[in-house]
Amino acid sequence: MTASITRRTTAARTRLAAVGSLAVAGALLLTACGDQTKDNESESSGSASTSSAPLAAKLPQPIRDKGVIKVGSDIAYAPVEFKDSSGKTVGIDPDVAEAMGKQLGVKFEFENATFDTLIGGLASKRYDIAMSAMTDTKDRQDGIDADTGKKVGAGVDFVDYFTAGVSLYTNAGDTQGIKTWDDLCGKTMAVQRNTFSHDLAKDQAKKCTDAGKATLKIEDFATNPEAETRMRSKGADVVSADFPVAAYSVKTSGGGKYFEIVGDQVEAGPYGIAVAKDNTQLRDALLAAVQAIIADGEYKKIIEKWGVADGAITEAKINGGS
Repeated sequence: MTASITRRTTAARTRLAAVGSLAVAGALLLTACGDQTKDNESESSGSASTSSAPLAAKLPQPIRDKGVIKVGSDIAYAPVEFKDSSGKTVGIDPDVAEAMGKQLGVKFEFENATFDTLIGGLASKRYDIAMSAMTDTKDRQDGIDADTGKKVGAGVDFVDYFTAGVSLYTNAGDTQGIKTWDDLCGKTMAVQRNTFSHDLAKDQAKKCTDAGKATLKIEDFATNPEAETRMRSKGADVVSADFPVAAYSVKTSGGGKYFEIVGDQVEAGPYGIAVAKDNTQLRDALLAAVQAIIADGEYKKIIEKWGVADGAITEAKINGGS
C-alpha cells in the first residue's frame, strides 16, 4: 500500500498494518508461482543464483541482470545436443552448459536453429552464444566463406571446450570398399550443410577431380539425421560427421544394426563456444567457467557420462583452432 495515512487511532493503525502484511505476503506468493511456471516452460540449463556463483562478477552486467545466456544450437546432433523422448534438450553441450551456469550464476537457454544460421544469429544478437558442436576454425574466426575465400562477416571468437575428429560411416554391411577419404571418388556422400565435414567433403571432391578420378558427389542437408535418412534409402553411399556423432549413431540407430564406421577419424580439431567479436567480457567469463569445471571435476564426469573421454581437454583456450 502506498497511500499516506496520518492521525489515525492506534487500533486503526494496527488493523491497517495487518491488512498490509497480508497483501504483501499474497503478492510474494503469486510472484513465486509465476517464476516457477516460467522456469518449467523454458529450455534451459543451469540454475545457480548469482549470489552463490563464484564467477558471476565476470559476466557483463546486462546478462547478470537477466540471469540468462541465450544459446543458438542445432538440437539434432546426438549425443552433443538432441531431444530425448520427453522433448527435453539433452547431451554433452547442455550438460557442460549447466555446469558452467552454476559457476556463472545464470541459465543457459538453448534455442533450436539450423546449423548454418547460428553465426548469423550471433551477428543479429538473436543469441548470446552458439554452442553446437561447432569446430573452431580460422575461417570462422575471421568471417571468411570457406568456398570463396571472401570475407562475409565480422567473424567470431571461440572458447574451446572439446576435441573431435571426423568419421565416415556407411550402411551396415555395405561399405563398398571405403576405408579412407581417397576411396570416396565416384561415391555419393550425404552430409550436414556448412559443417566441418561438409568442408572436408568439398576439399576431397576437388582432389578427386584434380587427380582425374571419378567425381565425388555431395548432397548436403540441414540436419545430420536427414543425411542419414538419405543413406538409409540408398540415395547416398556414405555419411560424414564428427566422431562422437558418428559413433553414437552407429551404436543406437536401429538398435546398432543400421550403420558402421569405416576407417579412422581424421582432422581432429576443437569444438568452440562461439561469441561475437565485440563481446569479449562474455567470452572471457565463459573461458573462466570452462576452466573451473575442468578443475573441479564436473567436466570429466560429463565427458565420461557420454562415453567421449577421448575428446576431453585439460585446458580451455580462446581461438585454438586453425
